Amino acid sequence: MISNRPTGERLLLEELPDRWRGLHKAGPVRYDETQGVWQVLDHATVATVLADPATYSSDLSSLAPTQSDFETFTQGNFVGMDPPEHRKLRTLVSQAFTPRVVQGLGPRIEAICARLLDDVADRDRFDLVDALAYPLPIIVIAELLGIPAEEHRLFQEWASVLFGGDQLGEAPDMADLERALEAIAPTVREMNGYMLDHIRARRAAPGDDLTSRLIAAEVDGVRLADQEMVGFVALLLVAGHITTTALLGNAVVTFDRHPGTDAALRADPDRIPAAVEEVLRWLPPFPELGRRVTRPVVLGGHDIPADTLLMVHLGAANRDPARFDTPDVFDVTRNPNPHLTFGHGIHFCFGAPLARLEARIALRTLHERFRILAIPSYEDVAYQNPAVLIGVRHLPVEVGRP
Repeated sequence: MISNRPTGERLLLEELPDRWRGLHKAGPVRYDETQGVWQVLDHATVATVLADPATYSSDLSSLAPTQSDFETFTQGNFVGMDPPEHRKLRTLVSQAFTPRVVQGLGPRIEAICARLLDDVADRDRFDLVDALAYPLPIIVIAELLGIPAEEHRLFQEWASVLFGGDQLGEAPDMADLERALEAIAPTVREMNGYMLDHIRARRAAPGDDLTSRLIAAEVDGVRLADQEMVGFVALLLVAGHITTTALLGNAVVTFDRHPGTDAALRADPDRIPAAVEEVLRWLPPFPELGRRVTRPVVLGGHDIPADTLLMVHLGAANRDPARFDTPDVFDVTRNPNPHLTFGHGIHFCFGAPLARLEARIALRTLHERFRILAIPSYEDVAYQNPAVLIGVRHLPVEVGRP
């Protein structure tokens, strides 16, 4: 599902914050009749739920539709695991994906940004997603994993199918999800086969890459089997880039819709890190996370039975007036900014430092390259399905050079 909005109408990326703000009227916890799920909305309760995996499980397999092609993928998908299995996989990736490794990527990210923008050096108009926001993070993560970065168009096709939500409306039910799983199963099958071949090749001939380090890493004498690594590496490759892609597009749109923001950041580039955090608060790429209640609880004054699906709403929590001053104001100087966009607790996104670094470098490079960066017409902007991902698919921009 791709959304387009004429220039004269409210943009989807402006409507969503308004919707999320309105959710607080029902209290910290509400039942969504449309989707048939409980939503957790305030900052404190969302943080409590995310910090308690024993009560609020990330394993939704008993509640979600099943599909055989996803079984291999889910073996290594630690996002949907609870302790102790989660600890093993999280520890493995932490060994191979250290803060030192991420910080050392700065010069390489700068070089990739420069090369990608060199490719559009003769154009005054181009699609920012195609030119930079998509290829930058996928090239970075592919190189880290030892996967040929020149195949990034294939990875883009996979991500488009997995996160496009073309089979879903904005409020999908279980029947919609079942149809979506069947539709994307061939893509998952292709991705699984590709990853398995890559892992076996690296096991036979290790290199200086993240996949090889994951193969060699162990916890309590245990290493990952090839089948476990398929979902693990696929998750890193596909989910490891999509947040940065969405973040960059959301930043450019939000700066454009708030006059003076871009000029202020150009005048003081040291504000860019804080601006990135405010974009993350304002438009979290994945605004809701699912959790399964493992035992009866009372939450927000409501009795919630076991095996109930909870949706913790990061978009609403990031606008909680009890936690944020003037939460409905986009403020690139906001400090502190305790948003929950990257999660909380044991499932806090381990890729957050890389996404932040890529976004900061990309935005700074855009400012250095272009004296003007503007969106000439929102009629040409295409959005992702917000039921799956908050972001743009296509973002034509016009630029002026120094």
